Amino acid sequence: MLPLEETTDYRDMLFAFYERRKKEMPLYSYRMMGQKLNLDASQLFRILQKEQHLPTRCVPTAKTLLGLQGRNAEYFDFLMAAARSRSAAKRKELIDKAFALRDVQRRSLEDKELEFLGHWYHAAIRSLIEVSRGNAEPQDLASRLIPPIRESQATESIALLKELGLVKKLPSGRLGLSETHLTASGPDGKSKAVRSFQQQMLKLAADSLDGISKTERDISTLTLSVDNECFEDVRSMLQEFRRLVQKRVEECTHPDRVMQLSMAFHPLTNNRKEGI
Repeated sequence: MLPLEETTDYRDMLFAFYERRKKEMPLYSYRMMGQKLNLDASQLFRILQKEQHLPTRCVPTAKTLLGLQGRNAEYFDFLMAAARSRSAAKRKELIDKAFALRDVQRRSLEDKELEFLGHWYHAAIRSLIEVSRGNAEPQDLASRLIPPIRESQATESIALLKELGLVKKLPSGRLGLSETHLTASGPDGKSKAVRSFQQQMLKLAADSLDGISKTERDISTLTLSVDNECFEDVRSMLQEFRRLVQKRVEECTHPDRVMQLSMAFHPLTNNRKEGI
């Protein structure tokens, strides 16, 4: 099961369970998992793809299947209620209640997490450490970034990554990536930090139009006319695309560069219906 810190949709818990069982037993199928939940395979598939919600009657069985008890089971309930809510305000309230169930150690890192999100290069340094096979020489790391940063900034970044547990020292003396990941959702302060981080990344994307050769980047735009159903479909397609990209990157065993993928799907007009 995904750690609570990495889960913002209850269906991610179900999908993580399915993927883990599939790795343990290659013949494990949607039909087999569906039988446990009293669902047919096609319905389970739509639930895992976030096209449908888990029927209420299946919730107790699902929590048993996932091994959820106490705080974890309550977390699942809050996320499920949030996903079903049509009110943005209510959804945020429920997610905040879910986040409040996280352990004290996780919440104590919040200030450092905000610091991590404050500068784009922290994430880039972490990935660059992987590309450079654990090299933690600040001067070298700083000079390889685009745009380059100061050596002192790279030094501070490495210290922050260690403190957050995002990198760890290996027996060889080099640094390695840990399995720890930071979630991008949370309280208002963190949401603002995430927006700031995204703004920095989008600015870097814009700067790359002039600063990076076309052979080393891929930037395109689409201007679309959609209705609400199409809008939701495209959002779902983007979510699935991100998942597929992450899965493909996990299979990359010898990375040789650090790339940033930024996707933006936003309105250019007011959603106002006239003459109806």
